[in-house]
Amino acid sequence: MSGNAKVAVSPERLRAFFHPRNVALIGATDKSMWSVFTYKNLKIMNFSGEIYCVNPNRDVVHGQKAYHSLLDIEDSIDLAYVMVPSSHIMQVMKEAAEKKIRNLVLLTAGFSELGEAGQKLEQELLAFAKEHDQLILGPNGNGFVNVTSSLTPYGLPITPPLKAGPVGVVLQSGALASSIMTLAQVRNVGLSFLVAMGNETMISATDIIDYLIEDESTKVIALFLESIRQPEEFARVAKKALQYGKPIVALKIGRSEKSAHTAMAHTGALVGDDAVNDAAFRQLGVIRVNSLEDLLTTAGLLGYTPPLFGRRMGVVTPSGGACDILSDRSADEKIELPEFSPQTVQALKEIVPSFSTVHNPLDVTGYVVVDRTLMRRALAAVSQDPELDFIISLVDPPRVEPEDVAPVYEQYEELSKIVNNAACPVILVMNTSLEMTPFGQKVADKYGLHFVGGMEHGLTALGKAVWWNEKYRATKAAAANKVQPVAEFAVDVSGGEWSEYQARKFLEEHGVPVVPGLLATKLEEALAAAEKVGYPVAMKIQSEDIAHKSDIGGVKLGLASEAEVADAYQEILANVLKRAPGSRIEGMLVSPMRPAGTELLVGIVNDPLWGLVLAVGIGGVFVEVFKDTSLRVLPVERDEIRVMLEELRGIPLLKGTRGRVAADLEKVTDAIYKVSQLAIAAKQSLQELEINPLWVNGGQVEALDALMKWKQADRVVSQ
Repeated sequence: MSGNAKVAVSPERLRAFFHPRNVALIGATDKSMWSVFTYKNLKIMNFSGEIYCVNPNRDVVHGQKAYHSLLDIEDSIDLAYVMVPSSHIMQVMKEAAEKKIRNLVLLTAGFSELGEAGQKLEQELLAFAKEHDQLILGPNGNGFVNVTSSLTPYGLPITPPLKAGPVGVVLQSGALASSIMTLAQVRNVGLSFLVAMGNETMISATDIIDYLIEDESTKVIALFLESIRQPEEFARVAKKALQYGKPIVALKIGRSEKSAHTAMAHTGALVGDDAVNDAAFRQLGVIRVNSLEDLLTTAGLLGYTPPLFGRRMGVVTPSGGACDILSDRSADEKIELPEFSPQTVQALKEIVPSFSTVHNPLDVTGYVVVDRTLMRRALAAVSQDPELDFIISLVDPPRVEPEDVAPVYEQYEELSKIVNNAACPVILVMNTSLEMTPFGQKVADKYGLHFVGGMEHGLTALGKAVWWNEKYRATKAAAANKVQPVAEFAVDVSGGEWSEYQARKFLEEHGVPVVPGLLATKLEEALAAAEKVGYPVAMKIQSEDIAHKSDIGGVKLGLASEAEVADAYQEILANVLKRAPGSRIEGMLVSPMRPAGTELLVGIVNDPLWGLVLAVGIGGVFVEVFKDTSLRVLPVERDEIRVMLEELRGIPLLKGTRGRVAADLEKVTDAIYKVSQLAIAAKQSLQELEINPLWVNGGQVEALDALMKWKQADRVVSQ
């Protein structure tokens, strides 16, 4: 929204908005294709209500009577579809208010998308609408298509027929709406609803998602997002969708890598805007895809297929090459291809030719050309296998309608019976993502069959669908174990960055394991500190002005004697004087050296959109080289941190690969969880926190280096 507080728009209010009994086209004219298309769309879909054309300069528009003003229409109006220039918009709003019209679609452009002057006009529009209990879709949008109810006040051409179905579509792009409808038509994916949002002055994308969650006709919600304008609202409706068992599939643009603006440590370099969006989507159960084809294919699969309760997939194809493609893509998607059960193997040996090898994936061979029942009989046998969670059958719908359709109908009727009587879901996947012909669609609809568009997009969709079903079941199982709120406290800081000594002391006070360390302000104290903590030692310059101590020669490691400590002390001071002149020196931090172990990064950044974000990864000096990091938006439960560790490519290092000491992963998880809890408690003050490394050696877990940065405006006292 353009600077104002969010307008509360309930699903109940939107139900009335999207089911008008009549429509007034304001600014209707035969000279504008927007008007022509909108009028034709309503007529083509056989809208049963009245369509009123309003034009102050014409008596007849689109072949019917035109009214010079809204006020000339005697009947009450459910929906005003406004196409006048922006300079006339307020006059229309006033007439609509006088006419007591509560619902308006504003096709008109020329508002906040054009800059300051347009934004001012949009705010005037919003204020007027609020005052008069009006609800606005747009401006600068194309309208909506309610396929289920055959209501199409939409300003771009629609080619009939539109197939009603389970997928609701919300787009932050008007131009792509028509492309999605066309793609749905040629792939035979039915839509329940589609809307192009425009500027979202009042009705937002999250409002529409909320409406579709409660819409009985919608089973899956497909999103094209340019931005997430209201992250808290987005999180709320995403959680609600998961609770209702309605998948959200999102194509979110802006994946190019971009570091966080507030970053000043390794964490910021690793946590870009899109990486945080990706983490937030995964936590919320939102399926993310990278193309319009995958958006519609995945949504269609989820809309037409029963839930997938596991990753064990059976494959039946007439092609050895397809078996290889599907095997590779299954591995990509972490989908398993178990061997068929003994009873299935025995049944298949009696069906397939002797030169066919019975295993999963199954190639029934090109003998299907000779025996047209071969694929169906093999699929019927595999469909009862108790070792499988779902099955894909590589089969194309018919393309050309023959003179005698009876054999074709018989073939697909038998296929339908197998699908409906299978012990687990059977998914029909086309070889390629060809458009389905009208005859192919006719046969598919006649027998209730859904064909997924191609092996590549199909396996991508299957991987996403399996993941979503796992997330859905895990969320239901964990519903009773909600994250407990953390009591917040403030911190006595004037803003800026703390030295490592300050950060380590603060972490230790709040239960995070930290390597021992003493602060020395002169050489004699450094020598005494080294003696106390035990040789060999590490020595590091301490200054709020120096974020990366190693870069300026401010760190010396493995000091094994008094002489080495004395030399290092003087050398560090000289390096700081030369490479960071003017830095405020707090002293030298002296700590015992630790033996080789696994080094982790644990970082917190304050993302401008989502808030506090936890990053866990392989750390040390190679953190930015490997970029092996797992992210979560806080808060997270302890078990989720354990999952984060398992997501790292470097997890074998922690588990003791090649003779290394296996880490106590429960202790590692505890330490990271304490860091996350501390960050949440101090979130009003905290800007960034980084532990690099968190040293792990068997059951020993310690923060060896830490950095903390605070917001400049804070000056409050810790409780």
